[in-house]
Amino acid sequence: MEYISTRNSEKKFSFKDVFLKGLAPDGGLFVPKVIPSYDFKDLQELKNLSYNELAMKIILNFCKEEFNELEIKEIVENSYKKFRVQNTVEIKKIENLSLLELFHGPTLAFKDIAMQIIGHMYDKILKKNNLKINIIVATSGDTGAAAINAIKERKNMKIFVLHPESKISEVQRKFMTTVESNNVFNIALKCNFDKCQEIVKSMFADKDFSKEINMSGVNSINWARIASQVVYYFFAYFKVAKQEERINFSVPTGNFGDIYAGYIAKKMGLPINKLVVATNNNDILKRVINSGIYKPQEVKHTVSPSMDIQIASNFERLIFDIFSCDAKKVVKLMNDLKKKGLFKLEKEYLDKIRENFCAESLSDNETRLVINKTYRDKKIIIDPHTAVAIGVAEKLSLEGKTVILATAHPAKFSDVVLKETNVMPKLPSSVKNILTNKEIYKKMPSDIKNIKNYILEKIKYTK
Repeated sequence: MEYISTRNSEKKFSFKDVFLKGLAPDGGLFVPKVIPSYDFKDLQELKNLSYNELAMKIILNFCKEEFNELEIKEIVENSYKKFRVQNTVEIKKIENLSLLELFHGPTLAFKDIAMQIIGHMYDKILKKNNLKINIIVATSGDTGAAAINAIKERKNMKIFVLHPESKISEVQRKFMTTVESNNVFNIALKCNFDKCQEIVKSMFADKDFSKEINMSGVNSINWARIASQVVYYFFAYFKVAKQEERINFSVPTGNFGDIYAGYIAKKMGLPINKLVVATNNNDILKRVINSGIYKPQEVKHTVSPSMDIQIASNFERLIFDIFSCDAKKVVKLMNDLKKKGLFKLEKEYLDKIRENFCAESLSDNETRLVINKTYRDKKIIIDPHTAVAIGVAEKLSLEGKTVILATAHPAKFSDVVLKETNVMPKLPSSVKNILTNKEIYKKMPSDIKNIKNYILEKIKYTK
């Protein structure tokens, strides 16, 4: 398996390069040179596997030159042994929809599924190569918590998490800031998530700084996350669909990572009909898919804060693919975005996107109504992000079965859920201590120079 950048298809990278760097040196995103694929016979052999067995098979496709089968088996088993359900995820029925619950990991969000894999991969790679790294990550709420849980107390690595102050839920914040570990540092910035992400990308682009601290990243731009997320599309399909039946997946998404994993699953041979891009009022993905114009606007604060994003980083990977891996065309669009504040896709490329994707958004009021109705009619409590995916799927009235990706436990957004259901969603007993434990985090302005100095200081004095 060789990897290339979305901005340079000539230079080749190994999985280890891709994993440790996160972002390509030219500012692009890493993608496999060739996507592995399964035919009908292969799918038949996969369909009765447990979640762990399926994860081993699929993830190994992308990293077999770095890990052998036994190592991947250990990574997967260690990653999912503390999940609260036997098969890592659970599936529930809501009328004609299937709810794929992805929040049974340690921080109650779908990010745990990929991040636990990443934590154990880091362990093995760093030990093999006698390396030390520093992970810098921006979070809109859930990524930071999942990354901290996967990386806390590990040797040879430190993690610095940037989150937008007062723009994530209290429970989301406390999952990060109540962790006591010498290798964990939380930073609250006076800005929105897009600015946090911009700062992290700038650090990667600063080659001197990046090299000095041996910087790595675990945002959804890290290919290992995409590879890990592909697995649950296959698992859900095998549980929900009949033989060769084409089904839909409705995905609440802001950064386009989770739904891009569904696109990779489809390219690998999974019979997916439509991938439904479900957004809140920060609807840049809906606008670009429906109009062809990608133009970030001011971020709006919503009841589904993990999607309060106007710069969907992973969309670049899709553009690269529909351009038939023409990196020069991608570079031109990215330059247009930087200089003009927007780019426009020509009709032929937009048509290619629409073959696989459709998009719609939900307002806060509509989101609240879905939470209310789902509890009233089905006695199922859902979080606001899952509500967006349900509401969008109902708006679009797609043919065939639809799987809803339920991305977060409702207790992470208890204020909204309580107001709409009159029920306080309870945190699992294993994590209740976050509500009362002391919080430790640094508040800072969104000044990259000060943030870099803070990181350098902590690396220097906590060796």
